[in-house]
Amino acid sequence: MEKYSSFFIVLLFISFGMHSQEEVLTKEEVIARALEENFGIRISENNVEIADNNQSILNSGYLPRIQALAGTTYDLNDRLTEPEEGETFTQSGIESNRYNASINLNYTLFDGLGRLYNFKSLKQQYNLSKLDARETIENSILQIMSIYYEIARLSENLNVLEETLEISKNRVTRAQYQFEYGQVNNLVVLNARVDVNNDSVALIESQQQLRNTKRDLNVLLNREVTDRDYTVDTTINFISELVLEDYLTSVEANNVSLLQAESNIVISDYDIKIAKSGYLPSIGLTGSYGWNRNRSAATAFFPGSTTTTDGLSAGVNLVWDIFDGGSTSVQIQNAKVRYENQEIIKQQIEAEIERDVANALGNYRNKLFILNVQEENVATNLDNFNRSEEQYKLGRITSIEFRQAQINLLNARTSLNLAKYDAKLAELQVLQLTGQLLNVEL
Repeated sequence: MEKYSSFFIVLLFISFGMHSQEEVLTKEEVIARALEENFGIRISENNVEIADNNQSILNSGYLPRIQALAGTTYDLNDRLTEPEEGETFTQSGIESNRYNASINLNYTLFDGLGRLYNFKSLKQQYNLSKLDARETIENSILQIMSIYYEIARLSENLNVLEETLEISKNRVTRAQYQFEYGQVNNLVVLNARVDVNNDSVALIESQQQLRNTKRDLNVLLNREVTDRDYTVDTTINFISELVLEDYLTSVEANNVSLLQAESNIVISDYDIKIAKSGYLPSIGLTGSYGWNRNRSAATAFFPGSTTTTDGLSAGVNLVWDIFDGGSTSVQIQNAKVRYENQEIIKQQIEAEIERDVANALGNYRNKLFILNVQEENVATNLDNFNRSEEQYKLGRITSIEFRQAQINLLNARTSLNLAKYDAKLAELQVLQLTGQLLNVEL
């Protein structure tokens, strides 16, 4: 009996350690932290920033290119002059210097509209990157909420197991008294203790599973894995059927996969126009300001001198590939094929989304039906357990029959918890497919 009591003292100590100093982590706090700290979401936001930089006017080709050039040259020579008449003239260590500096401007006035469509394509790629980020956020939120609701389910199961254990402990106490007064044999006491041990093991395993799941959520939220314990909100609200029907009518306008497919089609159309710009000429403007200074040493016939020049120059150039070997034609043909592929991909996505929405909706409604059945099942088993408990106390049923009623109630309540959160996760999948996951209160 002392060994049995010590076991429960340790168990109560573990339970007290789990429930002390707990913070409540709400759904709103989880989502807010995920948007700031989740690794996948942070990477997707960085990719959006890169796409935003790419669509800047600084990357458009519309701005001129200005270069500054400067240089100097130093010469040291020996010179031998041999005139046809007269003496040979020799010079050693002749020095000369040349200096130059210039500012050059190059600007494309017209490039066959390729620059224009490339700029539009970059803006569309930025929009696509935002859709990609939204897809990452939706998937991350769905993953995080799945773990959050798993924590909620395990927490509620833990409460059920604790109540079950308490009932089993009371049964042991009752059986012990009955044995001491000779009302039952020792087998009844042993059976009650076995049930307590089984309930204790189930409780400990559930506690460990709950701790592990909380660590999983900590990793997704970039919290300390061994952070202090916390509880979650177990309140579940479902959207109304009327609101759901409204969401289903706007799938095509809100589903992120369809919006990505449409964006890829627009980009492919720009690629065709960019390729066609190769048929048109390119007109460029050039301008420069230059400064040059030359210092030459004296020779046998000329004295040393220094010459400085500076001035402006400007020009216009035209480049037109009358025939480029057919590369532009090939690029246009390939761009058209890629455009056609994007249209095919969109048709495929439309068919898959229609199927996925139908499956998700059917699954969601089925889960709601199961939830209603489980609620009725719990009410029935609770009534049966209460009656069985009264009959057991009066000695009209055996401990085995009472234990079976207890197990039936335990299974019914844990099945209800599972059905409740399964239905909520099924609803979240419907919301994701309809493009409303980030627009509703979870």
